Amino acid sequence: MSERDLELVVTGTDPVAKGILRLTLASRDGSELPAWQPGAHIDLHFTSRGAEYVRQYSLCGSPADRRQWQVAVLLVPEGRGGSAHIHESCAVGDTVRVTGPRNNFPLESASEYLFIAGGIGITPMLPMIAEVAASGKNWRLVYCGRSVDSMAFLDDVLALGADRVSLHARDTHGRADLTALIAQTGPDTAIYCCGPESMLRTIDESRQARPSERVHVERFARREGENEGTATEFEVEFARSGVAVTVPADRSILEMAEESGVDIDSSCQEGICGSCETAVLSGTPDHRDEVLSEAEREAGKTMMVCVSRSCSARLILDA
Repeated sequence: MSERDLELVVTGTDPVAKGILRLTLASRDGSELPAWQPGAHIDLHFTSRGAEYVRQYSLCGSPADRRQWQVAVLLVPEGRGGSAHIHESCAVGDTVRVTGPRNNFPLESASEYLFIAGGIGITPMLPMIAEVAASGKNWRLVYCGRSVDSMAFLDDVLALGADRVSLHARDTHGRADLTALIAQTGPDTAIYCCGPESMLRTIDESRQARPSERVHVERFARREGENEGTATEFEVEFARSGVAVTVPADRSILEMAEESGVDIDSSCQEGICGSCETAVLSGTPDHRDEVLSEAEREAGKTMMVCVSRSCSARLILDA
């Protein structure tokens, strides 16, 4: 078990919308949990029908409440079984192994904010909006969903400022015109987006004329066909471990590290959770993740070794 792993107990399982279950987790002895900031997520580890699962969920409670963590889990019937296990089998009193918290979607300082949430993408927004609202800064939320009954935490967001919230239930209002919305937003407005890939593609297309550091996107999964290029063989030296390996075209840096006994934390292995982030001491990474910003990619000081590769013949990593 890594130093960031905790054994927590389920203290609540509450339906908060159609197909969405809120889990409340706490230490069995009631001790304080690690501090976190809006945008953070945790990994839940569990076994179902003999298969091991690790799933990432955004913390959606209050960072000020150090006695419990809350996440919301969307039931995905066509998924691989992780959400179904939580909905069908997770009960109050169960013990769950949790890793984190980790934050790849931090709330940055700005004069005003536009939050765009699609479905379960509202979860990382809740503590963000609460913090911004408490600060007195200007903010707006555009909350999109299939139907009103599938949109979780409506009462919570409306309580923060009903006049600042625009609801777009697709079955009654159709799709929100996100392109027009972003075009009307001032260049100094920080935009935070989380939701299904169809919505985020629109955001990506609409953000081209905006400063990249002002648009923040969190994805549920790696984009199909994106961040992929020709895979070639290269060398990697793990400086602290004193190990050098060849990474074949059909293997990842993470796979070769594990095979060579080099300890690197990992979770999603899709380049979206950030757990395998590793410092680059020398060489030029070929970034293929969904975590790093454009500025971080250009700096080349860190990389996600589960999916990213190398543009140079050799990389030296701090591992």
